[in-house]
Amino acid sequence: MTPPRASLGRKIVARTTLARTINQLRGRGRRIVFTNGCFDLLHAGHVRLLERARSLGDVLVVGLNSDRSVRALKGRGRPVVGQQDRALVLAALASVDYVTIFDEPTPYELIARLTPDVLVKGGDWSARAIVGRDLVERRGGRVVRLPLVPGRSTTGLLQRLGLC
Repeated sequence: MTPPRASLGRKIVARTTLARTINQLRGRGRRIVFTNGCFDLLHAGHVRLLERARSLGDVLVVGLNSDRSVRALKGRGRPVVGQQDRALVLAALASVDYVTIFDEPTPYELIARLTPDVLVKGGDWSARAIVGRDLVERRGGRVVRLPLVPGRSTTGLLQRLGLC
């Protein structure tokens, strides 16, 4: 018999609640993995990155850029999909344990609060540019850059659709 799955709503959590949950999980010896992004139009590249990230620990937390944060990073017309819908789609993935939305330009404060054991970003990020790297490494954690899936990107999808 398969154990019951957590409802999607329970996977989308405010950062204060999530910080308490993460501390409890860490107290039980769980290794916490964190990644973040806009995840505007979810595609195979995102899914593969999240699956690989999850394999690096016991719990995968995804920090999701708010709509305002995405607009500041990507410009007018983005995100294509609103933050609540993006969070719901991420929460539906088996590899994702928790999703939390952040409104700041970077996830630095969120990483400082959650103190993950592993910080994951795509290979398009240089090691020096990874926000929160200093926090994770100072605690003895590690930062992992995962290779991108060639030909898979939100910008590429938008270009093919003539929206960018």
